[in-house]
Amino acid sequence: MRTEIATLGEFGLIKHLTKGIELKNESSQYGVGDDAAVLSYPAGKQVLVSTDLLMEGIHFDLTYVPLKHLGYKAAVVNFSDIYAMNGTPKQITVSLAISKRFSIEDMDDFYDGLRFACEQYGVDIVGGDTTSSLTGLAISITCIGEADKDKVVYRNGAKDTDLICVSGDLGAAYMGLQLLEREKAVLKGDKDIQPDFTGKEYLLERQLKPEARKDIIEKLAAENIVPTSMMDISDGLSSELMHICTQSNVGCRVYEEHIPIDYQTAVMAEEFNMNLTTCAMNGGEDYELLFTVPIADHGKVSEMEGVKLIGHITRPELGYALITRDGQEFELKAQGWNPLEEKK
Repeated sequence: MRTEIATLGEFGLIKHLTKGIELKNESSQYGVGDDAAVLSYPAGKQVLVSTDLLMEGIHFDLTYVPLKHLGYKAAVVNFSDIYAMNGTPKQITVSLAISKRFSIEDMDDFYDGLRFACEQYGVDIVGGDTTSSLTGLAISITCIGEADKDKVVYRNGAKDTDLICVSGDLGAAYMGLQLLEREKAVLKGDKDIQPDFTGKEYLLERQLKPEARKDIIEKLAAENIVPTSMMDISDGLSSELMHICTQSNVGCRVYEEHIPIDYQTAVMAEEFNMNLTTCAMNGGEDYELLFTVPIADHGKVSEMEGVKLIGHITRPELGYALITRDGQEFELKAQGWNPLEEKK
């Protein structure tokens, strides 16, 4: 069954997609249904705002990305930006540009994923917009969060001798993307053939259904650790670490042997004849947290489940370096995702 979006119109579609939304956060005073949402944040809190724009053909390929997964991922990547500031996401607004290729049922699938993500992370949908598109689907989500004024973490606070930490493991999302792209090329649109992804489920989940690291923020708070700098790994570890170093005016040393990599990632890198460390350093879309802490917190972070120490911050004149397993030193280069790079 297919219902054309034109049968509802803009406001009818918004009403259809947002029916039954109940606001959960005290700061959400009034949501969908008027010219603007009404938010109220308590004294002592900083309001954090982040926006992501996702374009079909650039950021996602609907050949292999289910709309429900896309809705979930679109929300979670925004939540991740708020957690990367040591904050808590509270509200999102969702704006969509939709071509005639999509039906109301398609948008229901997208919103099912979006709303499920909001339920999982305790975030309210408080507004947005819809319009028509001539080129496919475009998604713009703005996320609003809060943090204690003295707990907000920026990218520019890293200091010499600070420890460099990452959550989770790296490179799996990139290998999941390579796997999906390979199957797309092999099948060439043949819907009667289903690829066998047995044993590779983790890689696909990391690409199609990433999670924001709310748990790591909670663990840091429980240990009274406020990182000196932090950001999420969306464009690749190398790129993100160089952002921190540049904005903090410091150098860094990262040790190849300490970079966390899942077994499935290693197997797929070998299958694709790719350098495993390059995949982990530059793959992107892991949405793990990269952060620095004072050396005095070494004991706490080294025992923290889900966190790995991968290096340390140095003086700026020492530059950015990757130390290989055999002790060689290579200049760290930002080779991650560049959203403005010309596509070929």
